[in-house]
Amino acid sequence: MARFLIILLAATLAPLSSLHAAEEARKPLTLLISIDGFRTDYLDREITPNLSRLAAEGARGKLRPSFPTKTFPNHYTIVTGKRPDRNGIVGNSMIDPRRPEVKFSLGNAKQALDPFWWDEAEPIWVTAEKAGVRTATMFWPGSEVAIHGTLPSDWMRFDQRIPNAQRVNAVLDWVRRPADIRPAFITLYFDTVDTQGHRFGPDSAEVNAALAEVDARIGDLLSGLAAMEQPVRIIVTADHGMRAVDASRVIQLADLIDLDSFIPVETGPYAAIEPAAATDARVAEALLKPHEHMDCYRREELPEHLHYGKNPRVAAIICIAEPGWTILAGEPEWPVAGGAHGYDNRDPDMLGLFIAYGTRLKGDVGTIDNVEVYPLLAHLLGVRPLASDAAGVLVEGR
Repeated sequence: MARFLIILLAATLAPLSSLHAAEEARKPLTLLISIDGFRTDYLDREITPNLSRLAAEGARGKLRPSFPTKTFPNHYTIVTGKRPDRNGIVGNSMIDPRRPEVKFSLGNAKQALDPFWWDEAEPIWVTAEKAGVRTATMFWPGSEVAIHGTLPSDWMRFDQRIPNAQRVNAVLDWVRRPADIRPAFITLYFDTVDTQGHRFGPDSAEVNAALAEVDARIGDLLSGLAAMEQPVRIIVTADHGMRAVDASRVIQLADLIDLDSFIPVETGPYAAIEPAAATDARVAEALLKPHEHMDCYRREELPEHLHYGKNPRVAAIICIAEPGWTILAGEPEWPVAGGAHGYDNRDPDMLGLFIAYGTRLKGDVGTIDNVEVYPLLAHLLGVRPLASDAAGVLVEGR
């Protein structure tokens, strides 16, 4: 009788064990990493061995940001495939004619978390969730907002004080979950390289230290994924590069026209200028003429290569500084020193990092527009991409 029970137990356990193994088989994870402000040539400083390995074993390129070369517009471009003029996030700061009394800005959480500003496009995590693909975001502009009524299954409220190691550990914790609640797509965002670039400039020891630290955390991430035998496709991006600036290269709008005549929606490497009531002609006369180290345009007359100016959220006049120069409207909020971004996207120092690992992409893919990341992500996730500004040059099999 005992021998019969042993045989019966063995016969019962074998198929259950096989079923359990099948349930635990890990499907590939698609991981989108943004290293804010990682200028493309930073990878050549030989202080980022983990990123260099991913590039050597996969593909590397230079990612051309969209104009304006700012953080929010370009992060949203990467995940929607639409340039700022079409995705609605036309600047880090902006005013919509439908809400003239308020301004969207990084420091205004109430506005930045309002779906009104984000609903002109649909990010990849929303499309994926609608298709039944579970997503998680360890920070990404827009990921805290119910865009078109949908949030990622897991997301974190952005807090710059959360250290990079904790961000990586959160991603690994998501991957450790059982298969039925494990994300298939995760974003991960690092801001320290950009922060140090602004404070100390792109060629500083502080930027190099930030590069090495982020690279070490990516090493921790890779080790953790390997320990779980988790297959992964990794796309590493940067929203823009960084250029050195200093107080000797400043264009002061107050020297051209009284500051009460316009609203400086945004200033710095570019300026978004909205004339005050009944001052349109005076502002245009003062700004729409040749200037040293700065070109100003009506929004509808901006150079074609910028693909910018049709969205009503774009300010009436856009001034673009010569690379390395800074446009101010009165006293700056912080000293003009260190580094900045926001220049014409043809400026080589605005180019960001692109790495694809675990895909069929190999070698140097050259300089690519950042809208091209979106269809690649959709392809990896197996979801149908929405209409975008991308040509699909990175999609596998083309």
